[in-house]
Amino acid sequence: MPAAIVYMIKVTYLDHSGFVLSAPDTILVFDYYRDPSHALQRILHGNPSLPVVFFVSHHHRDHFNPGIFEIAQNHERTYVLSDDVAQRYVPSTLRTAGLSAGDVVENIYGIRRIKAYGSTDAGVSFLVELADGKSVFHGGDLNLWHWKEESTDEEVRQAADAYYKELRRISSEVRYVDIAMLAVDPRLGADYAVGAKEFLKEVKVKYFFPMHFDGQYKEVCGFVGGMDASVTSGHCLRSPGESVDVD
Repeated sequence: MPAAIVYMIKVTYLDHSGFVLSAPDTILVFDYYRDPSHALQRILHGNPSLPVVFFVSHHHRDHFNPGIFEIAQNHERTYVLSDDVAQRYVPSTLRTAGLSAGDVVENIYGIRRIKAYGSTDAGVSFLVELADGKSVFHGGDLNLWHWKEESTDEEVRQAADAYYKELRRISSEVRYVDIAMLAVDPRLGADYAVGAKEFLKEVKVKYFFPMHFDGQYKEVCGFVGGMDASVTSGHCLRSPGESVDVD
């Protein structure tokens, strides 16, 4: 019996919370904010026949750049946008899908299904199921956002309640993902990685990529390096344009 073919996905870090996932039949671009290494341009040039799906988790300027509507003009392309992205930025001639938490779209190029989940800040998070069965989760600004050393006890409680409520909703439907990109922000102080840790406890993740660390990679890469690789393989892509292939 012939061995099963293993398809690789190249994960490329753009900056902040931006990633490109190069799958065999689709290019996925998440939260393009800027691309100082011109990695996306090289990927598009090297894969001229592949369609491109852009994802925007919310309208914040470090997650959404209106310039995405001018990218990949020689490719088939679709834009999956959080409903909080203002329509004035979106050209009416392009194929788009606007999602709020709970919405689902299906059969977009090499993607079987996309479901939007909530966030603890603006917009949504995305679960993407590819045609080959692999699954990808991009958290957007979903995180346990509190500055424990600065916040009041009530503010900490409210932030925790909001995060665990959304995490319960996700984990009740999602038990496993192949690739997860989650915020790990050292600005939060001592508890900067708690949100990611809790997510990884509730949802089994094969490959984990931290994001939203805004260049402060030492603490983040230390956290990733201390993970149990037999449970989850962590990859700290700290420089724009850095990439890794995963199966």
